[in-house]
Amino acid sequence: MSTWDFLAYPHGIECALGRETYACDTMRVMKKIYVVFHDGGGGHRNAGVALKTIVEQQQRPWDVELVQFQELTDKLDILRKLSGIRIQEQYNILLQNGWTLGSVYLLRLLQATIRIFHGPLVRLLEEFWRQKPADLLVSVIPHFNREICESWNRVYPGRPFVTLITDLADFPPRFWIESLKEQYVIAGTERAAEQARALGHDDAHIFRTSGMILRPDFYAPDNSDPVALRSELGLQPTLPTAIVLFGGHGSRVMYDIAKRLGAAQLHLQLILICGRNEELAAKFRARTWRMPVKVIGFTKEIHKLMRAADFLIGKPGPGSIAEAMVRQLPVLIECNAWTLPQERYNAEWVIEKRVGIVLKSFREAVTGVQQMLEPATLAEFRKNIAALENRAIFEIPEILAKLLGEAPAANAEQTPRPTVQAGV
Repeated sequence: MSTWDFLAYPHGIECALGRETYACDTMRVMKKIYVVFHDGGGGHRNAGVALKTIVEQQQRPWDVELVQFQELTDKLDILRKLSGIRIQEQYNILLQNGWTLGSVYLLRLLQATIRIFHGPLVRLLEEFWRQKPADLLVSVIPHFNREICESWNRVYPGRPFVTLITDLADFPPRFWIESLKEQYVIAGTERAAEQARALGHDDAHIFRTSGMILRPDFYAPDNSDPVALRSELGLQPTLPTAIVLFGGHGSRVMYDIAKRLGAAQLHLQLILICGRNEELAAKFRARTWRMPVKVIGFTKEIHKLMRAADFLIGKPGPGSIAEAMVRQLPVLIECNAWTLPQERYNAEWVIEKRVGIVLKSFREAVTGVQQMLEPATLAEFRKNIAALENRAIFEIPEILAKLLGEAPAANAEQTPRPTVQAGV
């Protein structure tokens, strides 16, 4: 039962299923919020978990439930019917192997398939919303926002539907932002907000945050000593350190990067995050390296491991860039024809903000690292990063409260800012 039912019956209402009587004046009503995510890449789940976590930490009277979109719509997954592999799993396979050349065409093919199945998708989602009422719906996934919005508004007209963009910008058409007047948009950059305006959204339907949503633990006070952390990891305490991060499933390009850096015998050591890619982790461990390396599989301690690093090497994903910024790490990324189209603006953002180096290819990794390790360059990047202040994780609950008609929470943000890391 949602809060909207209570509004219709202020003195109590009998639940048809449980035959229980709810008295609004004697019971604190929990508002229901659904957050729709999928596991195509790790950023969408991370965004959903981050939102649920901060709501619970702030003890808001909301019941936040994560809804796995892939599981909800499996019966209509045409690619799974043809190949036996889910859409989100195919996406992760492409990322792990670097098979992303021509991804724009694959993207448009996916969007055409979604349009073909628009009607069945909307009806399937309608059925789910009817069975599971809620007060507010949040989507942290692209591609399907038209279907999600239309189905939601058919069942619950007037109840808010919010798209929380987890990329630095949209990749129109039909990616994140739809020309639907019912869609609210939370944008982490001015570029994304401008794109929403270009599609006809007014200021009342666009909420601009100071950055991308990240898990609250990235903001936890951390006074740990990077030198001590490196020693704990079995690395040299004072050697410049890069953390190599290519998402939760790793990427085989990490191995090529490590080989190039090792052959160059740079004054450097690596923390290699392989995620759930056990084959890649085993390959790293089986080799004898000319430089110190620490191989790590799947972990929820990225925020702590970043404390031991001086900069990040990785793909231009919005999540890893945002995490690096909050943890005060410059980034070394690449952007070329193999880069996912929705991530190409991220490279522009890095250059514009002067917070890292963008290579045409990681074949230039040695040159990029040499530039990064120049004291003046590293100092400038750190200064520019320190000027950024991403507090989106604390701003978004206030946005949702406004949409739910609630007053601003007193002292909603209680988590201190992370400590700026000292340079090597």
